[in-house]
Amino acid sequence: MKKNDIITLEITAIASQGSGIGRCDTMAIFVPASAVGDVLEVRIVKVDKNCAYGRIEKIITPSPDRIASDCPAFPQCGGCDFRHISYEAECKAKCLRVADAMKRIGGVDIAPEEYICAPSPDRYRNKAQLPYAMTKNGAVFGFYAERSHRVVPCSDCLLQPEHFSRIAAAAAKFFEESGNEPYDELTGKGRVRHLFMRTSQSTGETVVCVVVNGNGLKNEPEFVEAVRSAYDKVSGVVINVNRENTNVILGSKSRTAWGSDTITDRLCGMDFAISVKSFFQVNRVQAEQLYLKAAQYAELTGSETLLDLYCGTGTIGLSMANNVRQLIGVEIIPEAIENADKNAQRNGISNARFICADAAKAAEQLRKEGIKPDVIILDPPRKGCAEELIGTVSHMSPDRIVYISCDPATLARDIKRFSEYGYEVKRLAAADLFPRTRHVESVCLLTREGK
Repeated sequence: MKKNDIITLEITAIASQGSGIGRCDTMAIFVPASAVGDVLEVRIVKVDKNCAYGRIEKIITPSPDRIASDCPAFPQCGGCDFRHISYEAECKAKCLRVADAMKRIGGVDIAPEEYICAPSPDRYRNKAQLPYAMTKNGAVFGFYAERSHRVVPCSDCLLQPEHFSRIAAAAAKFFEESGNEPYDELTGKGRVRHLFMRTSQSTGETVVCVVVNGNGLKNEPEFVEAVRSAYDKVSGVVINVNRENTNVILGSKSRTAWGSDTITDRLCGMDFAISVKSFFQVNRVQAEQLYLKAAQYAELTGSETLLDLYCGTGTIGLSMANNVRQLIGVEIIPEAIENADKNAQRNGISNARFICADAAKAAEQLRKEGIKPDVIILDPPRKGCAEELIGTVSHMSPDRIVYISCDPATLARDIKRFSEYGYEVKRLAAADLFPRTRHVESVCLLTREGK
């Protein structure tokens, strides 16, 4: 097999990256925007030692799961993976993915006891990060194409609230007319890098943040008026400075050009203040369902010490604080810890303590202090837990570990590591917090017999 070969291929599975998988002889072929049951004419675009990659030239027989895409930017923009199949088929594929990772990577034959589908697969995101670019048709905001920094224009992303599109259009028009040029990664010149927006799904208030290569924008007061005119619930405008040659979107310094730099949203019956840099689940409705499942697995009685590692703004731990004796949260981002303290005060919670530190170092510090948590909540980033953290957590001997994960592969890997310390998976569930994308959240309960 070589590049530009055209083959007939039946798709039999969905890969973790969202592409369909078919086999030609013994070689796996990965094809984006394909569906299980498709029979396709595929052009080979790349051949590796053990697999190949192709693109659809012609659909010979469509899958029963296939539907017409409702987005003109799909699949070019790279934001969605599954706008071409029914939502039911997407949920089934993600559930199978979690079970496959548990067995293949974790060595545990367990499937989710429940898969929590979203009530709607559209308009669920409360955050957007849009790169700015200049095209032959003028200034645009959009999304990076898969594995590139080429901006694909998108006038209205169906994953985001409609008012984000109105704000982005007003911002693009203002930047073009005022001479705020887009940042060029090759030359390091240009001013505007990204437009970052966060909205409260309970109140509608929205913070607009512009990431700039410099100290600020030209004509900032006029920019504030432009975005406020586009959406009357803009509650703050923030300027974030990022002069570094990096893929990291936000720089270390921010200032508020107008209004407030935080929004307030409601989750699990509590109010949370969220800043631009704070971690907060992008799908509030589904996050509530996930956290309720985590609380069910924690089996709290009111007498426990609960340790919430990777606590962010404190959402998970604070949602359980009324059912424990003591809550300790750990997070490495100072702004998030500041928000967590304020969130505890806002909700009248007096049994919470928050520590700004790396999760592994904080866990070791608490162990040396002699603090023995009864239950530990883990909600790490996509890369999972550091190996030393798993050892430290295990040596603290909690009765229960509730692990929330956004990547089934790293969850399964860490479950295998925990098994070396005697902790085994007792319960597992999955939730769809990111409909139409490849991503899936899981939550599991780990316990061990004896100490």
